[in-house]
Amino acid sequence: MSYPSLESCLIDLEKNGQLVRIKEEVDPYLEMAAIHLRVYEMGGPALLFEHVKGTEYRAASNIFGTLDRSRFIFRETLAQVQKLIELKGDPIKAIKQPLQNIRTGIAALKALPLKNPLNKPVLYREIKISDLPLIHHWPMDGGAFVTLPQVYTEDVDQPGIMKANLGMYRIQLNGNDYEKDKEIGLHYQLHRGIGVHQTKANKKGLPLKVSCFVGGPPSHTVAAVMPLPEGISEMTFAGVLGGRRFRYTYEDGFCLSTDADFVITGEVYPGDNKPEGPFGDHLGYYSLQHPFPLMRVHKVYAKKNAIWPFTVVGRPPQEDTSFGQLIHEITGDAIPQEIPGVKEVHAVDAAGVHPLLLAIGSERYTPYLPTKQPAELLTIANHILGTGQLSLAKFLFITADDTQQLSTHHVKAFFEYVFERIDLTRDIHFHTNTTIDTLDYSGTGLNTGSKVVFAAYGEVLRTLATEIPSVLNDLNGFGKASLPMPGVICLESDAFVNAEKTSLQIEQLNAQLAHHLPALKGIVQIVVCDDASFTGEKLGNYLWVTYTRSNPSHDIYGIASFTRNKHWGCEGPMIVDARIKPHHVPPVTKDTATEKRVDRLFSKGGSLYGIKGHLQ
Repeated sequence: MSYPSLESCLIDLEKNGQLVRIKEEVDPYLEMAAIHLRVYEMGGPALLFEHVKGTEYRAASNIFGTLDRSRFIFRETLAQVQKLIELKGDPIKAIKQPLQNIRTGIAALKALPLKNPLNKPVLYREIKISDLPLIHHWPMDGGAFVTLPQVYTEDVDQPGIMKANLGMYRIQLNGNDYEKDKEIGLHYQLHRGIGVHQTKANKKGLPLKVSCFVGGPPSHTVAAVMPLPEGISEMTFAGVLGGRRFRYTYEDGFCLSTDADFVITGEVYPGDNKPEGPFGDHLGYYSLQHPFPLMRVHKVYAKKNAIWPFTVVGRPPQEDTSFGQLIHEITGDAIPQEIPGVKEVHAVDAAGVHPLLLAIGSERYTPYLPTKQPAELLTIANHILGTGQLSLAKFLFITADDTQQLSTHHVKAFFEYVFERIDLTRDIHFHTNTTIDTLDYSGTGLNTGSKVVFAAYGEVLRTLATEIPSVLNDLNGFGKASLPMPGVICLESDAFVNAEKTSLQIEQLNAQLAHHLPALKGIVQIVVCDDASFTGEKLGNYLWVTYTRSNPSHDIYGIASFTRNKHWGCEGPMIVDARIKPHHVPPVTKDTATEKRVDRLFSKGGSLYGIKGHLQ
């Protein structure tokens, strides 16, 4: 469908049994987020909140809550978008098969943005920030946030929409030291297009003009999260995906998406920052309060009967998981096209996306050698860690598969394949004192930490243990062993105190296990954690705890470890200290009182009564 607005999409979802209206008044402070989370966890429908306390505007969430619903929304354009991306990788196909690709060419015409359309719904009225649905998601959040913003900026050296950037960077609407209705907080991370624009504006001593679009056709929201190459306009992508040209105009020098439900305009001045946060983020923890750019509000626009879309982020999986699945479905082989030798790269959602990458590459450097070992894989690994947002990763596991049967998206099978083949004396490669994700507090400071590459290739070296070796059952200082997957053991230990005590604990563990290496042959990784029962209960818990609570250079140890010619390795299992450290941030948790309050909507007579049974 070519949706001209967010509401037309929601009506279509409702007609097809994929949206439920919530008729009760709900509080934007914690209640709306709690309702969304519960429905998302059920695999439930999109939600339209018709009565939001403190505002005249309706709100919608869980629009992209399942991949099937996203496919439904873009059912008439998804195949054409995939074809365009394929042709970008091999444009000769369009020349060789012109008749087969004529529809793709017609679809590409929708990529051209339309300036100054006759109808400009978003100019219906001007309002204030305090008129908006001010949704407070988690108890420790610093205020209300926009969680599905489309943040638009232009290049001061090359103004205009075709060189503009549209990204999804959270925006804090109130709280902290922000002056009511006049100031809001703009949070963006490293490697983002808006950062390039602000740097250029700063050098000229100019304020950066920012427009935040909220709502509008669903293709606009997806365009804001698409990992498009620098210089390719998200607005052109939105037109193709939505089957409708992106419509825009200018007011007071600010670009407005005329189909948006709301637009907030303002300016960011050089060096003008204020504390932003905390915010319950997609790693499953709070990102803390830090100085981030202050946006001085110019005007706020709203269309008639506007609807405020939102989502809730927290420990994966969440609705942004479905975004990731949709992006993968759209882009397909985009990364293999960009990085020679790469066949697949997968950012693991259960580990918070950025901390953990799995990759499959080629190994063609030394076919003449009798022993298979990583060579080209190391070159590919460096390329991956130097590419866009992939560079934010902390852990990269990479291998080559001669059978062509392995997939990075089958996480357990991938780990087993790597762990069967990894040579722990040879295949571990550290990158220290480097950048990591802004939202990852496991490192040595904001944006700073380390990375590690595990590059495994060759013959099977071991059979992974599927039972806990008896030697691990009666350890001094470590206990409650659990096995989340073959070859991995979780051990519970006392709470982390400091690096010095940890070194003594690891020495103690080494003293107990270094003489039992044959008994540990099937174990590749020992995870030291605060709660071994929780960490080992299921694969998702193991991935979340292990890879979000550790800094490779500081928290990886080994049984019978050594450093030889500046290369680190170990004769026995590697150890990952995944305990919570004093500098870590608290995990997001639901508010018990709020959970009880929203029960009324799921009880008999409530708008969401019986919803689970309906979905099953």
